[in-house]
Amino acid sequence: MRVAVAGCCHGELDKIYETLALAERRGPGPIDLLLCCGDFQAVRNEADLRCMAVPPKYRHMQTFYRYYSGEKKAPVLTVFIGGNHEASNHLQELPYGGWVAPNIYYLGLAGVVKYRGVRIGGISGIFKSHDYRKGHFECPPYNASTIRSIYHVRNIEVYKLKQLKQPMDIFLSHDWPRSIYHYGNKKQLLKTKSFFRQEVENNTLGSPAASELLEHLKPTYWFSAHLHVKFAALMQHQVKDKEQSAKATKFLALDKCLPHRDFLQVIEIQHDPSAPEYLEYDTEWLAILRATNDLINVTERPWNMPENNGLHTRWDYSATKEAMNEVMEKLNHDLKVPCNFSVTAACYDPSKPQTQMQLVHRISPQTTEFCAQLGITDINVRLQKAKEEQHLCGDYEGQDAVESNDSGEDPSEYNTDTSALSSINPDEIMLDEEEDYEDSIVSAHSDTNTPSAEPSDQASDFSTSFSDVRILPSSMIVSSDDTSGSPVGKEGNSGEPLELGDGKVPLKRLSNEHEPEQRKKIKRRNQAIYAAVDDDDTA
Repeated sequence: MRVAVAGCCHGELDKIYETLALAERRGPGPIDLLLCCGDFQAVRNEADLRCMAVPPKYRHMQTFYRYYSGEKKAPVLTVFIGGNHEASNHLQELPYGGWVAPNIYYLGLAGVVKYRGVRIGGISGIFKSHDYRKGHFECPPYNASTIRSIYHVRNIEVYKLKQLKQPMDIFLSHDWPRSIYHYGNKKQLLKTKSFFRQEVENNTLGSPAASELLEHLKPTYWFSAHLHVKFAALMQHQVKDKEQSAKATKFLALDKCLPHRDFLQVIEIQHDPSAPEYLEYDTEWLAILRATNDLINVTERPWNMPENNGLHTRWDYSATKEAMNEVMEKLNHDLKVPCNFSVTAACYDPSKPQTQMQLVHRISPQTTEFCAQLGITDINVRLQKAKEEQHLCGDYEGQDAVESNDSGEDPSEYNTDTSALSSINPDEIMLDEEEDYEDSIVSAHSDTNTPSAEPSDQASDFSTSFSDVRILPSSMIVSSDDTSGSPVGKEGNSGEPLELGDGKVPLKRLSNEHEPEQRKKIKRRNQAIYAAVDDDDTA
């Protein structure tokens, strides 16, 4: 089947679907599935905009609300993960995944589903070591700290995914697995993004948690975004058991959705012709969710996952055959993901702007139904109980707006942070660009710094240049120019490029453009300040 993969969406759903339509007209057939690698921005209304961790000048309604309201419907099944610029209050309603609009499915904090026999997994957010061992304690209204920590990956999600044993076809993450740049054309990457050099040389660019998952899951494909550059790699996994066959992962990162940028890739992926043409639950993953239900943590206290160190009575939560049979019984042997999307918040109305819309911590009927059927706990229900009993969450004015890395907690199991671009990336959104950013975080009772609810002013410029945008990058190829000393060079043929696409005909750009236009740098008042900004302050 033909699968389209998009990098950072940034709310540009109309443009992405227009691109797919153009690709279908020029390509060999229809697109069967769209996968989005984060920064999806499922913004329903003005309140959602206030929960998105970007400076106020980047808060635009974009076009998702039209799909949420039913005005439009996604022309192709769309599956996405969360990034670090999301309507976090909306996605928080669906911790185990669910429909954010008809035909648009969110994988949750971490999740695994199947489509036409292809197994697709993913993890939302980005890695930050100082929040990694905490529970999911955040809830709206967010303060200056929790509006960022809400999208930081937690060890519980990684732990669940590491219980998986069955083969994975596709895996999605927003930030890159650490060290993946050693398996592709590192020279070209550093030529394009020279400010990555220090992190690449120190091997601190990317997520160590994602790297751990890459080594454990060994998926056929791994797709990422976040760093706003197209990069392909081929990782040959080491064979620990001689009886096992060697596995390789084809990695591809894509750019953000802008004209003349490599933000979309269409590839051919083998599927099971006898499998149903609708989204299905994965029995192994559901069994793991049931097994790990008691490990849910909604406190800010750091904690470690169970392991075989003599301190835990159980450390193996992998799915047994009996556990998977129990899941099938609970689902009445029907694995189809129900099309039970429901509107849980008022939708943006351009004719009636609601600048004072209240922020509410909602319980989604989808999550309630899913948890009841599976016999697990809705994280949000537990959060609300904890909020009532222990006052874990409060208004921004009533909390100390302290950055989470000043908490004095025990260090993470990882001794270095991830994606912490000590050098400045001129192509990224910096959360601290504006001095009054923290003052712009609006609580449920605040009426200051109303975000812009109008569609982005860039839309018209985007449309005029859209007809010749390079929407389909060349086929997934890892150049051998830089692999002589890399793991790829040791494993593969250093004389020829490594072809990552499965299609017989290489995909070509749909534009006569050969070089992207000069990228504008974001103005900054104080370069020294931004050099110390954390990784989650980048797009």
